Amino acid sequence: MIRVKIPATSANLGPGFDCLGLALRLHNTITVDPNRPFQICLTGSYSDGIPADESNLVWQTMCHLWELIHYPTPSVALTLENHIPPARGLGSSSAAIVGGLLAANTLAGSPYTKYELLQVANTLEGHPDNVTPALYGGVTLSVPAKSGIIPRVLAQSPNLKAVVVIPDTLLNTEKARGILPPHVSRNDAVFNISHVGLLIEAFIREDYSLLKEGMRDVLHQNQRAILLPGMLETIESALKAGAYGVALSGSGPTLIALIAESSKKEVSQSMVTTLGQYGVNAQAIVLEIDSCGATLSIA
Repeated sequence: MIRVKIPATSANLGPGFDCLGLALRLHNTITVDPNRPFQICLTGSYSDGIPADESNLVWQTMCHLWELIHYPTPSVALTLENHIPPARGLGSSSAAIVGGLLAANTLAGSPYTKYELLQVANTLEGHPDNVTPALYGGVTLSVPAKSGIIPRVLAQSPNLKAVVVIPDTLLNTEKARGILPPHVSRNDAVFNISHVGLLIEAFIREDYSLLKEGMRDVLHQNQRAILLPGMLETIESALKAGAYGVALSGSGPTLIALIAESSKKEVSQSMVTTLGQYGVNAQAIVLEIDSCGATLSIA
């Protein structure tokens, strides 16, 4: 029996488009029972709409890895326990991909290293900012290079909590990416480059006062605000309530505020209330930063 536990992730963190992300203590779990007739059993809070046949993303990812290494597809039974809400900007597809790769790699005798699995995951997901923290945990930077994605963990266990505010509405990543312009101005590029530098310094030096400015962005958040009424106003309300920094989580619609323990109630209430004023129902969850990334156990 193989069990893989994969954290939710929040990508971009404001200016770090497609390169920054962090792992959160909200998990999906994949249990693989070898030498059983093929079956997928779905459990957990978010199972509706997830296929329980061969089109399932976890299963397709497992088969993809076996094809890469020319390993015969085994007959297994899968149990997928889903607690990461899909299509909300919390890395549900990355969790499926990372979990599927780890499970398939283990069944095949672990021919790939974690670094090699990251390269496969990036190819399948199309961008590394979710799959890197899902694999490595903490706050991560993903650097594209000729040799592949270079993963860097900026902070394994930052002394922060996250208020994750999840609207009732779904948002397809492709739709959210599709509204972005194909070109950016030099001024906007410089703004984001400099703010990514400030954000990295905030995590490395543990100077969280820098997050307020460091998490500001001009490349994608304002453009995506049309998809979530009250988004920009909610970000500002969270900052006034004591959040260190606030951003759209991934492509949205979830918002993430990085906070100290003492401000969790005020920040949560301000964000939910402000979104409600714009007709958006949402729930707030306070989560720890996940320092481990995906974990594997064999029974």
